[in-house]
Amino acid sequence: MQSLALGPFALSMDHLLLLIALVIALFAGWVSSRKGGKNPESALFLIVLVAALGARLGFVLRYSEEYLADPVQIIDIRDGGFWWVSGLAAGIATTLFCFWRQPALRRPLGIALLCGGITWGTTAVPLAHIQQNQQSLPDMVLMSQQGQEVNLQDYAGKPVVLNVWATWCPPCVREMPVLQDAQQSHPEVHFLFANLGEDAVTIDAFLMELGVELDNVLLDQRNAIGQHYGSRALPTTLFIDAQGQLRDSHLGELSAASLKDKLGRLLPDQLPQ
Repeated sequence: MQSLALGPFALSMDHLLLLIALVIALFAGWVSSRKGGKNPESALFLIVLVAALGARLGFVLRYSEEYLADPVQIIDIRDGGFWWVSGLAAGIATTLFCFWRQPALRRPLGIALLCGGITWGTTAVPLAHIQQNQQSLPDMVLMSQQGQEVNLQDYAGKPVVLNVWATWCPPCVREMPVLQDAQQSHPEVHFLFANLGEDAVTIDAFLMELGVELDNVLLDQRNAIGQHYGSRALPTTLFIDAQGQLRDSHLGELSAASLKDKLGRLLPDQLPQ
């Protein structure tokens, strides 16, 4: 499963498991503080905040060219642009600072971080491994924009970026120019655009009005792709390797920087050092 729908809202499984780990850490810290020490709640939130800011700053610096072209994107964290290396460094530095400034926090904060880390490690890592090994490019037939039957497995042999979208979805519309540019720049990758539940006439009119030209537009009338991959939100973009195995996914709007980062995982020679 890639995402979970909560009424009108959707949450990726990664973010859900991160929230669960934070709740476990808060609870463990509170229990530990009752046996001696100080409740580490505020310190935990500080560590999470600084780690997130550090991860975002690191990501922006790695892809500074893309962000300088559209500076507003720097503060739009919905693109999922975070670099775990700089985030981890910022989190560790903040933790050490809290240990130094408030000795009474050391035991409860240490226990809280340990419990949160164990929760994350025993849920997110196995889930990612299971998803990558069980969710392959399906033997699924969809209709093309021209009315021809297309089997998704026909695209095996090259990396695939599979974008699930709809014309009525604002973030889908905003990311279309970014995906169009990537499709034109990366002929070594199959970009597929699976429209959810709309007809070819509606799609043609929408793309013409938007001024976007896309190859491989497919019609997914029954959300077959979403059911196969466990995706319950739009837009969802799936990154599949040349062997047909799911390697990464993104829930929500992609920026030029976050798409470049995701492509780097399919094409390691293009990933910034």
